[in-house]
Amino acid sequence: MSAFVHRRRRSVLALTAGAGLAAVLGPAGCSGSPDEALDATAVASPGVTVVDVRTPEEFAAGHLRGAVNIDVNGPDFKAAVGELSKDGEYALYCRSGNRSATALATMKDLGFTHAYHLGGGIGAWTAAGGEVVTD
Repeated sequence: MSAFVHRRRRSVLALTAGAGLAAVLGPAGCSGSPDEALDATAVASPGVTVVDVRTPEEFAAGHLRGAVNIDVNGPDFKAAVGELSKDGEYALYCRSGNRSATALATMKDLGFTHAYHLGGGIGAWTAAGGEVVTD
């Protein structure tokens, strides 16, 4: 888990451009095993690619700073994530955690070993004080 740290923080979160989520914590109220769920109280960390798996319209309405949009329900999801480095570290999120769990399962099937999803999705992120941008 190289860049991942086991640390809980209950403060306002900020995700800077090019940074990602870095703590793998216990169950976060969504599907997936505890080892695969990121809690919304995770600290920001460089080196993690944040992937928003919602629709382009949802992404445009507000997303985590620095996130890339790859729609899990889009016809080219497997091809798009297949172009990513399987050795990279990825934090996936959607609205509530359901689609990101689906995306995570697909990525695991494709051989990704350092992919996780944000438990509770962007809703949990904003509830914890996390920033959402529209640029």
